[in-house]
Amino acid sequence: MELHFDMQYEDAYREVYEMVKPKYKLFTAGPVACFPEVLAIMSVQMFSHRSAEAKEVHVDTLNRLKAFLEADKGEIILFPSSGTGFMEAAVRNAVPHGGKVLVTVIGAFGERFADVVNANGRKAVILRKEPGYAVKPEELDDALRKNPDVHAVTITYNETSTGVLNPLPELAKVVHEHDKLLFVDAVSAMGGADIKFDKWGLDLVFASSQKAFGVPPGLAMAAVSERVFEIAEKMPERGWYFDLPLYRKFNAKKKGTPSTPPLPQIFGLNVVLRIIEKMGGKEAWLDMYRKRSEMIREGVREMGLGILAEPGYESPTITAVVVPEGMKGVDVYNAMRERGFELAKGYGSVAEKTFRIGNMGYMTFDDIREMLDNLREVIEKLKA
Repeated sequence: MELHFDMQYEDAYREVYEMVKPKYKLFTAGPVACFPEVLAIMSVQMFSHRSAEAKEVHVDTLNRLKAFLEADKGEIILFPSSGTGFMEAAVRNAVPHGGKVLVTVIGAFGERFADVVNANGRKAVILRKEPGYAVKPEELDDALRKNPDVHAVTITYNETSTGVLNPLPELAKVVHEHDKLLFVDAVSAMGGADIKFDKWGLDLVFASSQKAFGVPPGLAMAAVSERVFEIAEKMPERGWYFDLPLYRKFNAKKKGTPSTPPLPQIFGLNVVLRIIEKMGGKEAWLDMYRKRSEMIREGVREMGLGILAEPGYESPTITAVVVPEGMKGVDVYNAMRERGFELAKGYGSVAEKTFRIGNMGYMTFDDIREMLDNLREVIEKLKA
């Protein structure tokens, strides 16, 4: 979608546009295609992030996201960063230096959380599953019994690298039974899978704008429990840029963020939350994602391809597809790109034997049908 303005130096714009103009229909792991309404609102002229207008949209966005996450007891925090910023914030604000964190790893982004824990002077204790498998409640219970001294547990709700959705409500129950903090990476889940912050008793659940909400990258958002703030207030050397109590103070007093926020992304998120409301609410929106992912899985199975995720734990936002013996995932990716479809390469330890199909952001069911038709032809050609 190209927007048009009166420009004195249109040639400068054109030079860059030629490099970045849309060439593919996106079925990526993110960033994803954005809703036209999002692109339109993000084109408005900028104004001060301390203005009355900025404060109004900030507070309205917090309230709408709080309702979407069912987080009446949580504080909504917006970071000018990617979702990874909240990994660091969780560790620095709520785990003492040298403290242990039980990190559940079902793919590459669980590994990242472990790296963040260790890089910040804490110790990651790993509960690792083979790619394609979710963490089961009894496994988490066993790990916590063997490691009673951990301060917190991290769960990747939806593992982007493998297309697996962890059973978050059941896992959260186990964490509560052991009275540990629970940090949830919901980067590719929030907006595509249900989150009930209060009911499930989450302590910190975070995401990024460029995934299921269909907004450009640059904004991270989270719901944070009172327990985290109580710990953080007493935590030495928790940093400044990701200081959670500081962000809560700015929410209350300044109706904004401590440093300059990505205003266009906040506008875009606000528009998406309104679109969700106009579509019929959260259930209707999540049902759309369920239907998209089911359509993709059914389509690839009809081609004789495998799904990496174990049955019953498939992601509603991204599908990791296992290629036949003798075929490489990157070959499928490249062939589809030649046809105008940008899928996602395999990632992490399963990179060679998989490719991924994202269904996040702006797309239609006709787009999915067209993609599957082309994928069928590509697979048949590569098999020949």
